[in-house]
Formats: sequence, structure tokens, C-alpha cells
Amino acid sequence: MMDLLQSALNPSSVAVIGASDNIHKIGGRPIFYMQKYGYQGKVYPINPGRSEIQGHKAYASLADLPEVPELALIVVGGDKTLATVQDCAARGVKSAVIIASGFGETGAEGKEVELQMLNAARAGGMRIYGPNTQGLANFGTGAIAGFSTMFIEVPPMDGPIGIVSQSGGMSAMTYGLLRGRGLGVRHVHATGNEADVTVGEMALAVAHDPDVKLLLLYLESIAKPEILAQAAAYARARDLPIIAVKAGRTIGGQRAASSHTGSLANEDRVVDAFFQHHGIWRVRDPHEQARAAQAYLKGWRPEGRRLVVISNSGASCVMGADAADDEKLQLAELSQQTQSAIAAKLPGFATTQNPIDITAALLSNSGLFGDVLPAVAKDPAADLFFINIPVAGAGYDVERFASDAAAFESATGKPVAVSAWQESVASAFRAHGIATFPNEGEAIGVLAQVANHTALMRKPRTEASAIPDVQVPEKMGESAFLNEAQSFELLARHGVPTVPMRMCTSADEARAAFDAIGGPVVVKACSADVPHKSEYGLVALNVTTREQAGALFEQFWAKMDTMQVARDGVIVAAMTKGLHEFMIGARMDPVFGPVVVVGSGGKYVEALNDCAVLLPPFSPEDVQAALRGLHIAPLLDGVRGEPPMDIGALSELAVTVGNVITGARGRIASLDLNPVMVRATGQGVAVADALIETNP
Repeated sequence: MMDLLQSALNPSSVAVIGASDNIHKIGGRPIFYMQKYGYQGKVYPINPGRSEIQGHKAYASLADLPEVPELALIVVGGDKTLATVQDCAARGVKSAVIIASGFGETGAEGKEVELQMLNAARAGGMRIYGPNTQGLANFGTGAIAGFSTMFIEVPPMDGPIGIVSQSGGMSAMTYGLLRGRGLGVRHVHATGNEADVTVGEMALAVAHDPDVKLLLLYLESIAKPEILAQAAAYARARDLPIIAVKAGRTIGGQRAASSHTGSLANEDRVVDAFFQHHGIWRVRDPHEQARAAQAYLKGWRPEGRRLVVISNSGASCVMGADAADDEKLQLAELSQQTQSAIAAKLPGFATTQNPIDITAALLSNSGLFGDVLPAVAKDPAADLFFINIPVAGAGYDVERFASDAAAFESATGKPVAVSAWQESVASAFRAHGIATFPNEGEAIGVLAQVANHTALMRKPRTEASAIPDVQVPEKMGESAFLNEAQSFELLARHGVPTVPMRMCTSADEARAAFDAIGGPVVVKACSADVPHKSEYGLVALNVTTREQAGALFEQFWAKMDTMQVARDGVIVAAMTKGLHEFMIGARMDPVFGPVVVVGSGGKYVEALNDCAVLLPPFSPEDVQAALRGLHIAPLLDGVRGEPPMDIGALSELAVTVGNVITGARGRIASLDLNPVMVRATGQGVAVADALIETNP
């Protein structure tokens, strides 16, 4: 795979089919760009109506070329595209970039044409980029099989950043934003409809470029998550951060993404879980990608998340502390020794605690930043540094401030971000290579992002444990669901703690079950045809006598008959209580495979929507960290005299559920444990209701 992808990134020869002498036409731009930006390979313009194009000999057809080109850029009308792809594949071209649109993004008919292209390409061992793409550009080699106007608007400069995007427009925009910040970009690749090559595959190829230090992705769908996961693993191994924009966060956005690329939308919380699982940092848009790029390129890898705020304004110190709290960054608690060292440098009325207010004395002593920063850097509690300059200018030695900050950053390797809204101040810091932002929110947001992303990339990966072979029983009737008794039996077999219960097929058995379990009990109908029993009045709680149990059996048995559903039985189960009702669910996602959901449960589970998504394999510690991010988190450790909850047992249960859905190997479509009664620490959990949906 990699060899074929490299034939697109660094081809020895490029044929432009549909070439033009006009550099402002799609068929003319790539030739112009390759000449201008140093492509050393051979360029073969193909146009039967011309003998020469932009100084290159032109050819009437692919068959007339003196060699088979490694890469073909297909710039012909949509009605000719399929035949051209077939010709390229038959002649041994390794890679083809298809510019034309009007295929999979338009519906089933266009998708069928894409499939024909793909089949032809595979038969000839050729890879396809697109269709509906702006093309590929590698400014390290000058191989530019694309037509983006942005390369004219903002001249290229080779650099350590790679961009891979489904959208040509977003690839160009991200490129423009980065170049506007003075940053060099090597790779700008758009995969379009992804009939063949996906963002994940191109990301893996770009990650193998040793000069790339930051990889930016734009996705509207994730067609081959296993390859993107492979790219992420390779990137983590070589300490290459990946920042992704995944559009379609909302229902409206997902609908627009589908019409844009013809791709299926991925459920957004699962996408979040996938990125988290693989160490990819997700942001909202290309502006956020560009905003943080310089910080990543500095190689910052902070050990912690403790922030030091320094300003010449008390109000700015307060606002910096607020911004840190917004990002959940802890203000570093400086040692007494550090504070004494700071006090020796500052006037007596200055603040030596963090945030550090060096006051307006900065006007008369331009060396205060240079004095304070090294003193704080020695404190082991200081991980990140934020300098806020709300006002400076005439009378201030801004150049000294900037050079001192740059010297400190260079000497210590500590991350330093500056907030300065005055252009005269900001430009001085930027000239010294300091990451500079117009306000404290952006500056501290970038510091937090780099610190959090570093921790995510360094987080040990959970290895898959011994996955059980989960045998799924035959269903009763036509329903896709197992009945509750079958569901409980399967789960209990794999270590899920369930409440004592009995399946009954007569009133006498129900009364005997009450006697054996002891009241109070729950009595509920059991039918694979009625997965949600409470909605039909087929569940009774707090049943306190054996006579009630028998009567409820008769009532539920008759009602199931009236409903004309399968009468598998009636369950009598022990009532159980906990400190709180949780839920654990799992399903087989059509794109990502096994997915587990854990969160607050009970009858309001859908309304509250307070849950976290994880992708197996994960550890109990991963589950606990996810639970700490929920709205219910403040209750976990006990409030108003309540004991802490046994979230350890809940987390172990979530891991077990992940193993069950994985071990079923597609035979279980979904499973739902709700409620899961969580007791006090050390007392465990119990599953009070369970439902398993099978796959055909």
C-alpha cells in the first residue's frame, strides 16, 4: 500500500490528461505549479489538440507517451472520466487523481460509476484519489497534482506540517491560515469522495515523512477507521501529534456532509471516543488547528498541567486565573522558596503568589520579566507559563520583554504563551518566535490543549484481554431480541452480577419463586416480542406477598395473550437498591465495531443523556476517568453524609460488557443493562434489568 501511495506523493513522472496552456484552468494549474515549485520529474501534458503546452511537448493520448507515468491527473469531463480511468489502469499507471465531480456525492447512480472506476483500478493495481477532489500537493518534492487557487493567493513555503482533508476547500483554507501565520506547509492533500484512498491512508503515508512534525486532518466521515487507527499508532510511536476536524457534529451537519461527499455520517460521540482512544486531538474548525500549530511545532511536551500566570496588571491576573479555570488548568502552587526569590526581584507591593502581578513597575524596570521567569522555572510545580500584557507601548521596552521571554523559553523548554492585543506589542513577541495571541482565552486554551494532548498521546494503551467466546442462544420467535431470562443467563455466564430471579410458567411457580427469593420482589412479563415491558404495564415493583405474585402472573400471562405476543414466561426477581441507578450499554457500530456506553441510568436515561462512550479495549481506570467527566460526577464520592459509590465495581462491569460485545463477534447487535444498582464502595453492583438484541 505504502509504495503505491508514495507514487502519488513523489512520482517520477506525471501525466496531465486534459492539459491546458491556460494556467487559470484546472488542466493548466498543475503544470504551472510543478514548474514553479521545483518538480524534478517528467511532466506529460495530454491534449489531442495541442503540440506543446506551457513549454512541454504535448501528446494526443496516454498511449503516445514514451513511458507509463507513475501518476495521472485526470482533468476531463465526467462523461469521459470512467473510460480514462480504465485506460490508465490497463496501461499500468500506479496512481490516478480524479478531479471531476458528479459521482458518489450525487446519489446511487454516481456511486455505481465510482464502483466501476474502483474495480478497473484494482484490476490494474492502480490507486484512485477522488473523484471530486482538488488534488494533491507535496511542496517537498514539487509534485503538485492539484489546482487550488490558494497556492497563487498565498505562495507556498515548504515546512513541517501535513494537511490531509476530504474537502478540497478545507485543505486550501487550512493551508492559507497556516501560511498567514508564517508557517511552512509540505503536504496539502484532498481525498474527495474517497472511492478508494481515504484520509486515513494518506495520513499514514504523510506520517512516514520524517520531516513532518504536525499532521492536520479534516474529515466528514471515517470510512476505514482501522487504517486511521494504524496511522495514529504510527504517529504516536514517532511523537507526531494529529489534530483533526470532524465535521457533521450535528444532525444538520451530518446531513450536509452526506450530500457533500456521498459518505455515511458517523455518530458524533463515537467519533469522539475513537479519537480519544487513538490519541487524536479533535477541534471544531481549521481556525483552531492553525491557532495551535506553532505551539506544537515548538516541540512542547509538558509533564503536567499546572499554570503560572504573570502580568503587569492585577485585573489581567484575575482574568488569567478565570481562563485557566475555564480550561480546567490548575494554578501552580509556588513554594515559599520560589516566592522569596520572586519577592527579591519585585517591589514590595507586588504579588508573589500565583498569579504573579509584577505591577506597573515594569514601566521603570524592563527586566522584571527576565528576573521573575527564571525564578519561577526552578519550582517543580510550574509546567506552563502565561504572560498577559494588557497595556504597553511608549516608555516600555517591549523588545526587552520579548527577548527575555524567548531566552527563558529556549533555556528551559517550558511552554510560554503571551496575550497581547496591541499589534506593536504582539509583533515584538512574534518576531522572537513566541506563541502570541490576542486574548488570554486563546493563549491559555492552546497551553491546555498541548498539555492535554501530550498526556493523551503518552497514555499507555490498554491491551485486549482474553476475549471470551460468547455463545448467543437461538431466539424465541421472530423478534431480534432475546427475552430477559435468556439475556440474564448469557450475561451471568460471563461474570455479570445479576439479581436473584426465577423464570415461571405458572402461578404456582410464581408463588414458589416468591417463597424462595423472599419479598419484596419484582414481577415482570418475559417475552422476546416485548423488549420494553414497562411501557405496556407488564412490570410490578414492591410485590410483598406470594398471593400477589401468583395474581400478577395470571394478569401478565393473560395480557400477553391479548397482545398476541410470545408468552415465554413471567420473571420473579429480588428487589435490590443502590445509592444510584446507572446504565451500561453496548452495540456494534457499523463503522467502528464494538462501542460501550456508561452513565446515569434509570427511567430518565434518555432525557438526562449523561453518559460516556468508550471503545474496547479499555481498562477500569479508563471507565473511572470517563465517569469523572459526567454531570453526575460530584455524587460519586458521596454527598450529605452518603458513602462513596462503588465505581470500581461499576468500571469492572463495563470492561466485562466490552468483552462480551467483542466476544460475540457480531452476533450481538446491542445490549442494555439498566438499571445497574451501584452500592457503597466495597459492596459491588447488581444488574436489575437486561436486554440483548441479536444480529441475524
